[in-house]
Amino acid sequence: MAKLAVITPSYAPDFELCRDLNASVLAHTPASTSHYIITPQRDQKLFSALRGPRTQLWSVDQLIPRYVVAVPRANLWLNLRRPIPPVRGWVMQQAAKLQAAAQIEADVLLSVDSDVVFVRPVTAGTFRRDDRICFYRKDAAVDERLPRHLIWHDVARTLLGVPRAQPPLPDYVQSPNVWDRGTVLALQDRIQEVTGRPWLHAFAAQPHVSECTLYGVFVDEVLGENSNVTPVKSMRCHNYWGRAPLSLDAAQQFLRAMPAEDVAVMISAKSGTPVGVRRTALSGLSAR
Repeated sequence: MAKLAVITPSYAPDFELCRDLNASVLAHTPASTSHYIITPQRDQKLFSALRGPRTQLWSVDQLIPRYVVAVPRANLWLNLRRPIPPVRGWVMQQAAKLQAAAQIEADVLLSVDSDVVFVRPVTAGTFRRDDRICFYRKDAAVDERLPRHLIWHDVARTLLGVPRAQPPLPDYVQSPNVWDRGTVLALQDRIQEVTGRPWLHAFAAQPHVSECTLYGVFVDEVLGENSNVTPVKSMRCHNYWGRAPLSLDAAQQFLRAMPAEDVAVMISAKSGTPVGVRRTALSGLSAR
């Protein structure tokens, strides 16, 4: 039977959200599933409350080379072998996830942010179609209206050594993300082959990069028919991407619209929705 692992990058401001996510992983996934939470070293003590038989707590420092160091009191990192430009915190977070994916012995790797909770049973089979692992793809969804997505596509093609493409292009960005471990390892090898540098160095040197777009472009344009993953239009998560906080009534209304086939809910941390509102609304959902 295929084994599932859950990977979550987090930090102190999202601790309560991550606590709820962790509880939902333990409640809704098989006993063989482990939850790997990755935080900055400074937040390890806070998150140690979540450590348990199925919850592994890793620091970013454990996953990256020793010569890549955090800048004190700044969300930046320095590769001491090539310190210019510094590595943005968000980029290093993605690099740590990709490195963790390569180290975890599981067939299906589910990358989940702290603002997601599972509300229905989840197994490795949840994210498989026709014996292939799923990945999100929305065709012809990226054009000039999404300039950052266009940059991510260009960067992915540069790292992977494939020609630039004209929009409209596929969108591969969704929450959560599902990875096939073998594909992640092949992706890292490809970056190293193309750039002549360790994959993490080449990846982290990019000021703007998306691991979701990188994975999708690799699957579609490098592996092609040799891929053992398959595109889907939904990651079975009911998402609220808005920046405005939800009131309790609005959160309950949002949850009432959740499709029956979805297994998770994401209310963006950037919305500023109070934790109490989230918990009350979600408790109503579980009681239905």
